[in-house]
Amino acid sequence: MATRRLGVGETLGALNAALGPGSTVWIKETRARHLRSRDFLAPHRALQARFDDGQVPEHLLHVLACLQGPGVAPVLRCAPTPAGLSLQLQRPAVFERVLSAVAAYATPASPALPGQRVLLHCPALRSSACALRLSQLRTVLVADHLARALRAHGVCVRLVPAVQDPHMLTFLQQLRVDWPAAPERASSHTLRSHALEELTSAHDGRTLSPGILGRLCLKELVEEQGRTAGYDPNLNNCLVTEDLLSVLAELQEALWHWPEDSHPGLAGAPDTGTDSCLVVHVVSCEEEFQQQKLDLLWRKLVDKAPLRQKHLICGPVKVTGAPGPLMTAPEYYTFRHAQVCKASALKHGGDLAQDPGWTEIFGVLSVATIKFEMLSTAPQSQGEWLLLFNNILPFPDLLSQTAMLDCTAPGLHITAHTEMMCKFLVQLSMDFSSYYNRVHILGVSTQHNRLGRAERYRVKTKEAEDETSRPLLFQEPRPHRFGQMFVRLQLLKAVREVLHTGLAMLGIPPLSHI
Repeated sequence: MATRRLGVGETLGALNAALGPGSTVWIKETRARHLRSRDFLAPHRALQARFDDGQVPEHLLHVLACLQGPGVAPVLRCAPTPAGLSLQLQRPAVFERVLSAVAAYATPASPALPGQRVLLHCPALRSSACALRLSQLRTVLVADHLARALRAHGVCVRLVPAVQDPHMLTFLQQLRVDWPAAPERASSHTLRSHALEELTSAHDGRTLSPGILGRLCLKELVEEQGRTAGYDPNLNNCLVTEDLLSVLAELQEALWHWPEDSHPGLAGAPDTGTDSCLVVHVVSCEEEFQQQKLDLLWRKLVDKAPLRQKHLICGPVKVTGAPGPLMTAPEYYTFRHAQVCKASALKHGGDLAQDPGWTEIFGVLSVATIKFEMLSTAPQSQGEWLLLFNNILPFPDLLSQTAMLDCTAPGLHITAHTEMMCKFLVQLSMDFSSYYNRVHILGVSTQHNRLGRAERYRVKTKEAEDETSRPLLFQEPRPHRFGQMFVRLQLLKAVREVLHTGLAMLGIPPLSHI
């Protein structure tokens, strides 16, 4: 039987359980200066709340030092310190367990929504590409990232609307956003007939503008949902148009006709209808009011409209260094692409934008810049153990958290942790850069690397005089360091696996060079 992978969550759970019933006590350390001496800490103040004198009984210390269990990392020592109860893991054993099963740490810890169906609705994609605002672009990127995260957990995801504008499809391909396309709209004939029945009593004798079928009162429905649902109290009348009915028809069509192979895990299972599906409307703050109208109209006109509709609201976008506040999404892409080309020209020299070999690279870098700017902020940190303990070991839990949708929470709105992956990848890049600059994987000594240029040349020249020797800079690693070198190479493989998986969640392919 395969050994279960180690987990931060499992270890923390076991540590807290070992101290008996009560509130959570243990925390995972992340700072380099703390990780020199400990990996987990039960702060002194938290221990005082659990034990009268803040002193952990001796028999519990013994239990903690011998802690075992599925997914629990082996403990080296556990001892009281001025900061609290300090615990350090058996790091060589943890390294061996993790690096011998690298692929296991690039998959989610556990399914977030097993057997769940999620309909992701991004209204911004009904606009034309040239008119797409930056706030709308953010909703598109959030929806795309959320879809990838959910699918990584085996969740069946359907994306709406199917894009019809060919310019929008081209722009989405530039952004490496995978979204369905359709040449025609769904038929709204049935909805139209039902709507006309509902609208008859709403007519007040006034002439309606062309394209407007009638006026529908939503006030009663808002009150039925209750104040805690989060609907805007100013929602009252809704002008029902052909376009609105077309939108509802497409949503309803997507809800009732899932592809047969869209979820292998549900093959042969009975279709439980709309009750088994969560509908998430991903909209900008400017579009929220209109989306609430559509939500209520769906409930009003369709008997079996989905009961679980949540709104994921994306805040406004402020672009650093933008030439103007009213920049459209395509202009924004062009702006960032030009910056990438300029930066590469300064780094490598020449006009690389005209080199076909660099076209793909510049495109990926531009998309990565946009997605990271839209979805994250850059944190800071730096360490070998730190690299594994802060980035590889917790990655399965992070994958699970990015796909966690709390559909049981009261109210209309829902939150998604789409920013976590960007923050994690930025942190991983910084940690890895710091590690790689300090540690020489293939055996070049740190002492030699610290020599000045003239001294390195002198050493190299002197050793080159002996035909039987090779310059130190190009020496093979010494035999007694082979083990260390191979472990470090395996660590790099683990970092690469995690990095590539994280980038895939953002729809960004890895590059061999930049």
